[in-house]
Order: sequence, then C-alpha cells, then structure tokens
Amino acid sequence: MNNFLVCGHITIETTVKIENFPIEYSPVEFNFYGNKSAVSGVGFNIVKAIKTLGGNPVFCSIIGNDIYKDIIKNELDKIDVNSEYVLPVIDETSQSIILYNENKRKIYLDLKNIQETKYPVNKIENLINDVDIAILCNINYSRELLKIVKNYGKIIATDVHVIHSIDDEYNKDFMEYSDILFLSNENITGKEYEVIHKLIETYKNKIIVTGLGENGLLIYVRDNNQIKHYPAVKTRKIVNTIGAGDALFSSFIYFYNKTKDPFYSIEKAIIFASYKIGEKGAAEGFLTENELLNLADSWQNL
Repeated sequence: MNNFLVCGHITIETTVKIENFPIEYSPVEFNFYGNKSAVSGVGFNIVKAIKTLGGNPVFCSIIGNDIYKDIIKNELDKIDVNSEYVLPVIDETSQSIILYNENKRKIYLDLKNIQETKYPVNKIENLINDVDIAILCNINYSRELLKIVKNYGKIIATDVHVIHSIDDEYNKDFMEYSDILFLSNENITGKEYEVIHKLIETYKNKIIVTGLGENGLLIYVRDNNQIKHYPAVKTRKIVNTIGAGDALFSSFIYFYNKTKDPFYSIEKAIIFASYKIGEKGAAEGFLTENELLNLADSWQNL
C-alpha cells in the first residue's frame, strides 16, 4: 500500500553561498565549494524526506523533456521512488537559483510554462483509494486533484507557504480543501493569531501549522480547539534554511499518519527540520525515523 500520494513540483536547484545581503557588485568572485546544483523542488523534497523516514510515497509531477529528464529519474531511482507518474510533458524543466547565508536566502524561481500545464489525473485516480494521506502541493497542476481526493474521503495536506491573507486567490482552493494546512508567517508577521482564527472560521481546517522562522511555530488542532506555540530548536550549526518548511511539513505528515497525534508529530518534525538545515541544499540533511528518534531522545536528555 502507498501510504502517501504526493503531487508536487521538481526543479533543478542551484545554491550559491554568499557573505552578506545586499550583495555588492564585483565582476568575478571565487566561491570554492559554495555553488551546487541538484534535483529539488517542493514535491521532490517531500517525497525524499518521507522515503528517508520510512514512508512509501507515490509521486506525480511534471518535468521537461530535456537534458534533466534522465538526471531526475536517476535521482528518484536512487531513493527507490517509482518515476512512472513523473511525466516529461513540457519542453524545459523548471530551475531555481538560491542565494544564501546562515541568516537569509533569496530564491529566483523560473517555473517555465508549468503553471499552464495540466496533469492527466486519469493516470493516477485509480491510486487514490489505496493511500492514507494525499499531499497536494500548491503547484497549479495539483488543483484538479483537490475535489477528486476529497470525494474519496482521504485526508488532504498542503503547504501554501507565503500568503498575504486568507483571501489569497491563488491559494484559496488549497486552503479550502486541506484538512492539514501549513503556512509561513513571512507576510503575516504580527498577525499570526488573527489569520489562524480567520482560517478556522472560513475553511474549517482540522490542523493548521504556522511557521515562525527562528521563533518556532504555532499549531492549531480543532479537536481540542487549541493554538499552541513551540519554540525553535538548534540541533546543529545552521548552513542554509532553504527547505526547512518542506522538512517540517513532511515529517509531521509522516508521524501523524502513524500516530494520529498532532502534538507528538510536531515535536518530532521540529527536530527533523532543525537537523535538515545543517546542509546546503533543500533536498539534503534528512534523517531516518530511527536516527530522528535517537536524536530526539538525546535532545530531551540534555
């Protein structure tokens, strides 16, 4: 049985380490081992994290029919994820460039024509009945799956990342259909509780997690009508915070599927994400379940 259906994006990610923001102009800088290109993207990051923890995801995505096609499929083979539903139906795979230092990152994301491309959902509809949780990332081609998955009565989880308000037109469908909703406070700083209450009233999500960056997170659980704050932890030196949200989301979903305990799940997810950001790339630094539980035990005993 496939525990998770993941519909989300793949990109070729290039990370570039810099000293400071803003960047001063100079014609050439030497950056030994500071630049790296790898397969990444929210969908890939989630699948790799869940697979590393011990889950069994089925992955659907859209990539380009270009030189990166075989690289991507080879990376999926390395983590033992079937690439059958990763379809090379556009001309070019999307790419991202991420400038980062320990404190900040700036992302340049080129989606090519992915937002105008539809995923042929008939290819995967027969899989939905066999999954526990559908993770539908907020890329446009996931949108059509929202109603289909809901009609099967499956749990829907999504991360809308950065929103300005609960009326965000692009993300409205994802907020409405998700049982488990993750978001960042980057554009709602100082209004987190207000936004959470509006989400509760408008969309009736069962669980809402709002990332607060270095200040931790807030989690709302409808079953006990509680909003709880968790501080951030630091399990090792921070290298790059890119992908921290994907790691938090993935590990929460993995443990929630096993335990149905949102508070236990978020405690483990915080440690998983903290350890992950000790690496350069968004798809690096993931722990297995046993490694994570051992780290959590040692962390609690400090």
